[in-house]
Amino acid sequence: MALIKPILKNSMLALTLAGLVACETVQTTQGGAVGIDRKQQMLVSSQEMDAASSKEYAQVLAQAKGKGQLNRNAAQTQRVKAIANRLIPQTGVFRPDALQWKWEVNVLASDETNAWCMPGGKIAVYSGLIDKLKITDDELAAVMGHEIAHALREHARERASQQAVANSAISIGAALLGLGDIGQQGAQYAYMGLMGLPNSRANETEADRIGVELAARAGYDPKAAVTLWQKMSKLGGEEPMKFLSTHPSSADRIADLTVYAQRVDPLYQQTRKTR
Repeated sequence: MALIKPILKNSMLALTLAGLVACETVQTTQGGAVGIDRKQQMLVSSQEMDAASSKEYAQVLAQAKGKGQLNRNAAQTQRVKAIANRLIPQTGVFRPDALQWKWEVNVLASDETNAWCMPGGKIAVYSGLIDKLKITDDELAAVMGHEIAHALREHARERASQQAVANSAISIGAALLGLGDIGQQGAQYAYMGLMGLPNSRANETEADRIGVELAARAGYDPKAAVTLWQKMSKLGGEEPMKFLSTHPSSADRIADLTVYAQRVDPLYQQTRKTR
């Protein structure tokens, strides 16, 4: 029995190390004018994420269609798709392969002020975002550019990879140290506070910066990203403490977007002259 425990511990450690080694270091996008050059560690494959996203997107659309919530307002749908048609060609600046993605754009009738873009270019915009914010085309382009940026940077794949490695390490560490469920839960909270949440906030900032560049290149005023978040901050609801939030605070976000909107403004001015 004395020999089995060290062997078991060594085996578990070997498995954890093997998982870490299996992570692939990638640069999902080119830097663009905003200079996004952070390398990412990926354990989950892009094929897995794209397949899962396509399946999930189809389910969301089927559910919305069944409830009469899919593209209910023809004018809204046409407006969102027109903006997408100007943004999508700009994605090639960050990653040329994105031009070949099977992009889909739909509007869901919902009171939520939300929008998202799944891996592989599956976009959904909620009508509440448009109606509640009285959103302009420039502001809508900022939202959609931000969500498209998440897909370009493969943030969902990155988070899934980080969580897979973290869960493995925490479970194995808890077993090695003889921690119970409470100890393992504490380790999960520590991971989220020290790594998970800050990483998520970094992803949001990257998406903000790429989003304003996509909008500017498509001929939308990048400064609209600032007015968008000023509107969002007035919707109500107390923000969580920055340390516990997966998103930057509104003040931090507005300050950063102000800087980067100015940086990409020459791209916007150039596009305006040629349109």
